[in-house]
Amino acid sequence: MPAFVRRKLVRFHHCDPAGVVFYPQYFVMFNELIEDWFGEPLDLPHDILAGTLRLGTPTAHIECKFMEPSRVGEVLDFVLAVTSIGKSSINIAISVSQDFTERLISRQTLVLVSLDTMKAVPIPDDLREKLEKFKP
Repeated sequence: MPAFVRRKLVRFHHCDPAGVVFYPQYFVMFNELIEDWFGEPLDLPHDILAGTLRLGTPTAHIECKFMEPSRVGEVLDFVLAVTSIGKSSINIAISVSQDFTERLISRQTLVLVSLDTMKAVPIPDDLREKLEKFKP
């Protein structure tokens, strides 16, 4: 399956007092991953997407299954793949692992919206073509 992969170091600020990743911090890391994905292979960096085109990709739905804790100092592999594409929505799967041990899996729905109206807009054909490359 084609995917976008990023390695991320678990930092002190990601963790709770027990030294494990505090679960909302994963959502921050997901957002960073998605921003990198848009900025690099999709060639729509945030300053262009939001600033020039006035488009955003808010999360409409997210679900996670946590299997193992992650600790400060570990390097995690984040893998993003597109599961389906709608008229205005993009469904993605994100898996997080360390040394081939899966820590969590997430399913997320992003919606392309106009930042001026905050209403869903159709995914342009050129972006849809790039998104298709990340589907199985």
